[in-house]
Amino acid sequence: QVQLVESGGGLVQAGGSLRLSCAASGGTFTSWHMGWFRQAPGKERELVAVMRWTGTNTVYLDSVKGRFTISRDNAKNTMYLQMNSLKPEDTAVYYCAAAWYGRNWYKMDEYDYWGQGTQVTVSS
Repeated sequence: QVQLVESGGGLVQAGGSLRLSCAASGGTFTSWHMGWFRQAPGKERELVAVMRWTGTNTVYLDSVKGRFTISRDNAKNTMYLQMNSLKPEDTAVYYCAAAWYGRNWYKMDEYDYWGQGTQVTVSS
């Protein structure tokens, strides 16, 4: 059974930085597309950043381009989201997710496995 565990969330002031981690287990990490998604109160879940299983392609939400960076360490079965220049509108629960390499890596509903989420709160 695939398990994903996020960590690294917290409270930060606007302009600050956080790094989220997602530790994966129970499968072949190198065969998965990986992604970060978020859901703010009263809003639908949205794609923040996704990476194709090869590590060669990424897609970012327009509002985070240039501020957030997705990466993965296959040796550690871990994915990261480096978040810089954080804004209050980045406040949300952040989820990591995985999809088998045969799925469409840039579509949220193609992701099969989800973590429990980690809260990110950015104060103004």
